[in-house]
Amino acid sequence: MALADGIELPGTRAEVSVVLSDNDRVHELNRDYRGIDKATNVLSFTALEDESEDHHPADAPVLLGDIIIALETVEGEAKLEGKTLDAHLAHMVVHGILHLMGYDHETDGDADEMEALEAQALAHLGVADPYARPLPLPTSTENVKGKHNE
Repeated sequence: MALADGIELPGTRAEVSVVLSDNDRVHELNRDYRGIDKATNVLSFTALEDESEDHHPADAPVLLGDIIIALETVEGEAKLEGKTLDAHLAHMVVHGILHLMGYDHETDGDADEMEALEAQALAHLGVADPYARPLPLPTSTENVKGKHNE
C-alpha cells in the first residue's frame, strides 16, 4: 500500500491511531517518553519495534503506531502561517506517519528527504506544499513596471 508514489507502507493494509490532544498532555508525553521538556505539535509512537510476522495474521492490517497531535498548537500554527486547519492537520498526520515508518529530521539531509516526501504525499491528497517558499516581492514599483513592459 502506498501513501504516495515512492512511499510504500508495510503490508497491504496499515493502521494508525490519531489522537487529538491538548498542549499540556503532549508536553507531558514529550517529556516523559522523549526526555524533551517542551511542547511540540505532533508526536509519533511506533508499534513496529518487532517486525517479525510470526504473531501477525497475514490478513490483518499492520499497526504502525500512534500519532498524538496537540490541537491547540496546530490551530495556532495554521492561523499564523495562513493555512487552513484541515491542510495543517493533514500535514501533521503525514509527518507522523513518516516518523512511524522510520523517517526523521535530525540532520539537514534527513529533513530535506522527509520534507520532500511530505510534500509529495500531501500533493497526492490535494494539499499544497507546506514548505513552499513564497516568491520574493519586488523591491520597487519600477521593477514591477519593467517586468510587465518587457
